[in-house]
Amino acid sequence: MPLDPMPDWVLTRRREVGARIRAARLHAGLTQIQLGDRIGRDHRTIHRWEYAQRVPDLEDLLLLADALGIPIAQLVR
Repeated sequence: MPLDPMPDWVLTRRREVGARIRAARLHAGLTQIQLGDRIGRDHRTIHRWEYAQRVPDLEDLLLLADALGIPIAQLVR
Protein backbone atom coordinates (compact mmCIF):
# COMPACT_ATOMS: atom_id res chain seq x y z
CA MET A 1 0.00 0.00 0.00
CA PRO A 2 1.54 3.36 -1.01
CA LEU A 3 2.45 5.85 1.67
CA ASP A 4 0.44 9.03 1.64
CA PRO A 5 2.02 11.47 1.92
CA MET A 6 5.41 10.23 0.75
CA PRO A 7 8.32 10.74 3.13
CA ASP A 8 10.41 13.84 2.38
CA TRP A 9 13.44 11.77 1.46
CA VAL A 10 11.58 10.26 -1.50
CA LEU A 11 11.21 13.61 -3.24
CA THR A 12 14.84 14.42 -2.43
CA ARG A 13 15.98 11.17 -4.06
CA ARG A 14 13.74 11.79 -7.09
CA ARG A 15 15.41 15.17 -7.55
CA GLU A 16 18.85 13.59 -7.24
CA VAL A 17 18.05 10.97 -9.87
CA GLY A 18 16.67 13.67 -12.18
CA ALA A 19 19.80 15.76 -11.72
CA ARG A 20 21.96 12.74 -12.57
CA ILE A 21 19.95 12.09 -15.73
CA ARG A 22 20.37 15.72 -16.76
CA ALA A 23 24.11 15.77 -15.97
CA ALA A 24 24.68 12.55 -17.93
CA ARG A 25 22.68 13.87 -20.88
CA LEU A 26 24.65 17.11 -20.94
CA HIS A 27 27.94 15.22 -20.58
CA ALA A 28 26.93 13.12 -23.61
CA GLY A 29 26.23 16.35 -25.51
CA LEU A 30 22.58 15.54 -26.10
CA THR A 31 19.49 17.69 -26.01
CA GLN A 32 16.31 16.42 -24.40
CA ILE A 33 14.91 15.91 -27.90
CA GLN A 34 17.91 13.85 -29.01
CA LEU A 35 17.84 11.68 -25.90
CA GLY A 36 14.10 11.19 -26.25
CA ASP A 37 14.56 10.10 -29.87
CA ARG A 38 17.24 7.59 -28.83
CA ILE A 39 15.03 5.90 -26.26
CA GLY A 40 11.64 6.33 -27.91
CA ARG A 41 10.25 8.84 -25.44
CA ASP A 42 8.99 12.38 -25.89
CA HIS A 43 11.33 15.21 -24.90
CA ARG A 44 8.70 16.40 -22.43
CA THR A 45 9.04 13.08 -20.64
CA ILE A 46 12.80 13.62 -20.37
CA HIS A 47 12.13 17.07 -18.92
CA ARG A 48 9.68 15.65 -16.38
CA TRP A 49 12.23 13.08 -15.23
CA GLU A 50 15.02 15.64 -14.96
CA TYR A 51 12.90 17.95 -12.82
CA ALA A 52 11.38 15.18 -10.66
CA GLN A 53 7.84 15.73 -11.91
CA ARG A 54 7.69 12.07 -12.94
CA VAL A 55 9.75 8.97 -12.17
CA PRO A 56 11.31 6.78 -14.87
CA ASP A 57 10.47 3.11 -14.46
CA LEU A 58 13.09 0.36 -14.60
CA GLU A 59 12.74 -0.11 -18.35
CA ASP A 60 13.25 3.62 -18.91
CA LEU A 61 16.31 3.63 -16.63
CA LEU A 62 17.79 0.75 -18.63
CA LEU A 63 17.17 2.60 -21.89
CA LEU A 64 18.62 5.83 -20.47
CA ALA A 65 21.77 4.13 -19.20
CA ASP A 66 22.32 2.43 -22.56
CA ALA A 67 21.72 5.61 -24.57
CA LEU A 68 24.02 7.61 -22.31
CA GLY A 69 26.72 4.92 -22.21
CA ILE A 70 26.76 4.67 -18.42
CA PRO A 71 25.91 2.00 -15.86
CA ILE A 72 22.38 2.22 -14.51
CA ALA A 73 23.84 2.46 -10.99
CA GLN A 74 25.32 5.84 -11.91
CA LEU A 75 21.80 7.18 -12.37
CA VAL A 76 20.28 5.81 -9.18
CA ARG A 77 23.12 5.57 -6.65
